[in-house]
Amino acid sequence: MTFTEYGNSTGKPVVYFHGVPGSPIEASLFEGPAREHGLRVLCFDRFSIDPSLRSAAYYQHIARAINEVVQGASVDFVGFSMGSHVALEVRRYMPRQVGSLHLISAVAPLDQGEFLDGMAGKAVFTLAKRHPALFRLLSRWQALLAARVPCVLLRMLFASAAGHDRILVSQPEFKMFITSVLQACFACGITGYVRDVEQFLASWSDGIFDCAVPVHLWHGTDDNWSPMAMSDCLAKSLQPPSSVERGQGLSHYSCLYDAVPKICLRLSSG
Repeated sequence: MTFTEYGNSTGKPVVYFHGVPGSPIEASLFEGPAREHGLRVLCFDRFSIDPSLRSAAYYQHIARAINEVVQGASVDFVGFSMGSHVALEVRRYMPRQVGSLHLISAVAPLDQGEFLDGMAGKAVFTLAKRHPALFRLLSRWQALLAARVPCVLLRMLFASAAGHDRILVSQPEFKMFITSVLQACFACGITGYVRDVEQFLASWSDGIFDCAVPVHLWHGTDDNWSPMAMSDCLAKSLQPPSSVERGQGLSHYSCLYDAVPKICLRLSSG
């Protein structure tokens, strides 16, 4: 399983679980802070995994791939957006190795609250749940846009941008970054993207919230991709309960940008 590495190649290992849509390019945000704080940040290309692997087999495969690289060493997990769900699932198969989890703009199971109406992706998630075949057609169209006219896909995804994301999406540097993320997301087709969406919408594993390690939640108060209420729900569901670091005025990606250097500082001193 391929992975991308940022920061210090001999540093403390940290595994980053990218968002959906997303790609390992997201983890490039860690390069400077991780190098400064002696961290080795690894991001595995989940969307390149054999599409026949689903549910527990998928998460077990990721856990084995991580172990092949860190060779049994202790690791910390950082999950962004829907990557937070994958991080929680994979942790169950590395119970004695994961020292802590940092979940940014995290998602929660849709059946745990009235979240969907407040989500910018409501139409997409509803389509995926009710009409999977049509969702796959939509995903193929998004992949075509990402390859041919990424600026159009970018405008569509950020048409409802809220909070500081509205400022972020106006900046050329961010546009270049997110364009490369989206193009890499669909580089291997749509199967990986579709799998993560469908598994997020399905029932989450039993015992997923029983964490014997610290879980830190980072969330923007103006997030309309994964509403603040999702992290509040996770904070109460996790055993032991957690708390949420609230970024005033931050939304989805602006929270990611804000949280990365802070997480690196904490991990270096932990």
